[in-house]
Order: sequence, then C-alpha cells, then structure tokens
Amino acid sequence: MRTVFLGTSEFASAVLERLAGDPSSSDRSTAPPAKPVVGQHRPSLVITRPDRPAGRGRRLHAPPVANTARTLGIELAQPESVNEPSARERIASAAPDAVVVCAFGALISEPLLSDHEMLNVHPSLLPRWRGAAPIERAIIAGDAETGVSIMRLTAGLDSGPVCLSAREPIEPTDTYGSLAPRLSRAGGKLLVSVLGAIERGEPLVFAEQDEQNATYAEKIGPSDRLLDPARPAVELERVVRALHPHIGARVALSGGTLLGVRRAALASPDTPPGEGVYASEQRLLLACAPGTLELLVVQPPGKRPMDAAAYLRGHGLAGG
Repeated sequence: MRTVFLGTSEFASAVLERLAGDPSSSDRSTAPPAKPVVGQHRPSLVITRPDRPAGRGRRLHAPPVANTARTLGIELAQPESVNEPSARERIASAAPDAVVVCAFGALISEPLLSDHEMLNVHPSLLPRWRGAAPIERAIIAGDAETGVSIMRLTAGLDSGPVCLSAREPIEPTDTYGSLAPRLSRAGGKLLVSVLGAIERGEPLVFAEQDEQNATYAEKIGPSDRLLDPARPAVELERVVRALHPHIGARVALSGGTLLGVRRAALASPDTPPGEGVYASEQRLLLACAPGTLELLVVQPPGKRPMDAAAYLRGHGLAGG
C-alpha cells in the first residue's frame, strides 16, 4: 500500500528502514540480504524537519531521517511546517493510503489530521508516557517494562485510540542506547503488521485510552541532566542510564564546573563516606541522600569521555 512517512529522530530512522525494507523475519541485528529488499509498504515520500545548526560550531545538520531517506533513495521534503498548504499538497499528491508518523517532533493539526489515515508509532505502553521523551522517562522512573504502541493520530498529545501494542522489559543495565533499538525493531514490526491488515481489508479495533492512567514524558531539560546529590543514588544511577549516550548526565563540581557523567553504578555500602564529588582509593564518587554513586566514565568540558582513574590522574580531588 502507498504510504508517506513523517519522522525526525534516530528512532524514527530505524522504523523507516523497516518500513522501506519490510523484512518478514529479520531485524537490524542480522546480516543484510545480498540484494536490497523493497517493502510493499515502502514510502513514496518522507517528510522531516529542516536542517538545524548544532554542535560547538553551529553548523547545519540534517535530521537522521533525512539522511536515511537519501540513503534509501526516497523522495524527501523538509518544510518549515508540515501543516502549511504546500506541504499538505505534496502529501496529497503522493496519494497515500496511510500516513505514518514516528517521533516527528512537531504538532500536526487540522485539516491535515483529517485528510488521511494517520498512524503514529509511539515508544511506550500508552497511556503511560505520552510526550517527547518516553524511553528516557520510563528508565528514570524505574519502570519494569515499557513497549511500543500503534495509535491513530489525533489533535491531543499521543491521546488517540490504540490498535496494537507490544511489551518490552527494561533490564537493570539498560541504557537509552540499548533499549531504543529494541523498541524501534518492535515498532517497525507492529507497523508492518497493521499496514498489512489494512491492505487486506481486515478489521482493526482501535481502543480509546484510559485518561485516568495517563502520564507525560516531558522533554529532557538541563535540570533533568543534573545529578542532584539530595536525591537517592539509586535514582541518579537510572538518570545516567536513561541519558546515555545521546544526551548525557552532568554533575556540578565544587568550583561550579559541570562534569559529564557517561557511566555510573551504585557504590557498595562499605564505601568510605564523603561530601559532594570526592575521591577514594582511585574511585570517583558522589555522596547522595541516601547512598553513594560511583562515577565510572566522565567527560570534562571540551574533552573526550574517560574512565574515572584517568580523570583523577589529571584532577586533584579531596579524599582518601
């Protein structure tokens, strides 16, 4: 069936690859076929956000989905707003049977919402974790599981009816970097299944979400990244995992410098006590309330990530 794909992030790129290739019994972890596989639901048009300045040099960078669409040889558009008349006309000219939305990062409004069948791939078990950062928020909250939902897009924030979902356990060692690929594979598989059912004329049941159980995954901001020692160490360890490797947590040193924290672990109960960020036996530690967090891999401003021992060799900290 004819589709148009709207997405922006790395997560959306993985779903786009699955939709374009439509492998029936493989995922991204397996070896690629000798010849490219063209999926029966391969989009005829991909729409993503415009290139934006990023990094220290503020150079223009294309969204991940733009790069993926170019690699796949799919027609690409990057309008300032997908709701503007020219963008809506371009979607209509593709005559899609369905418009697929995944991590697009911008509001889609009427009349576009009503012009087409619009399906959204959302990485959570809706109605839990609606919003911009569902994977990160699930890890931070200590959820035992999360998942992917296929829903009909409506004017509300991820509040449309859900037709299919899949559960995924969150392992104690999971980071964003390990959990997101599993969810994108699950999302791509569910999406292909739903599109296939629509194409075959099979009835799909869309169930309304229970508003009383809705929670919201706000975008990760500067305060979310900062490891606050007034919080329990067990919570801060989850923050480090949730923001690795794409955002990164930070901790404030005594002089006000923000030190990036890439990996951390709960310290053993017999760890010598200290205050703030301190060193003990060549270990870099953060005193929390309660508990102690061991900072395993850190990143000084403007430098590459390094293990704690390497950091301590070049930076004097109080401790044993």
